[in-house]
Amino acid sequence: MEEMESDLWQALERSAAFFEGSAAFEPIPQERINPVDLRRKMGLTQAQMAPMMGMSLSGYRKWEQGQRAISGPAAVLLRVIETAPEAVKQALAS
Repeated sequence: MEEMESDLWQALERSAAFFEGSAAFEPIPQERINPVDLRRKMGLTQAQMAPMMGMSLSGYRKWEQGQRAISGPAAVLLRVIETAPEAVKQALAS
């Protein structure tokens, strides 16, 4: 519990420093997930994966074919689907 509290305080201090202008924002680098590999790993079709991403089938296909870039938020959603697919399915079902 003490470690979590310490982490929270550090995050709060970094946030305050950023908003005061005394610290620069440094994004956390993320390795991009290949949507084809993830979909196949999950045993899904493109038609099943597209709604999980909140997009049309044609839009999803363009991702897989490299005709459309994957945005930052979409990359994060791919990461969430990779680590907690049931949570995403549950959220979409409600």
